[in-house]
Amino acid sequence: MRNRAIFSAFLALAMAALALSACGVSISTANIKSAVLAKGYDNDEAVEPTNVFAPDDQTIHLAVKVANAPSDTIVKAIWYLAEVEGYEPSVIDETSITLDSFQDSIDFTLATDQTWPVGKYKVELYLDGKLDQTLEYEVK
Repeated sequence: MRNRAIFSAFLALAMAALALSACGVSISTANIKSAVLAKGYDNDEAVEPTNVFAPDDQTIHLAVKVANAPSDTIVKAIWYLAEVEGYEPSVIDETSITLDSFQDSIDFTLATDQTWPVGKYKVELYLDGKLDQTLEYEVK
């Protein structure tokens, strides 16, 4: 009797797994291990991590490390102008990267050939379409 109950439970789990796979549902353990704003990026690492930039810092880096990410994982950064005098809050830039095999570091960049207006900014970081975290920074 006990063996029949165990077999029935196993059969129910197997059928549920088959049903989920037929629906195209995938379960991923991908996660953002770290995300750091910085003035530079070298050898898969943030250089001069900070959340305060000067108006003449032409490139802002977002160094991201992912863990347990299959090769089709999509990581997206959306950069925003949040509170800057004379400007409406708006999206500045958006970049998506589909990871390839063995890739666990990403360097998202936001660059200009002019000066950044003084104020508050933010960048949202998405993992497979879901907001993972928001990093705020300032230009002053």
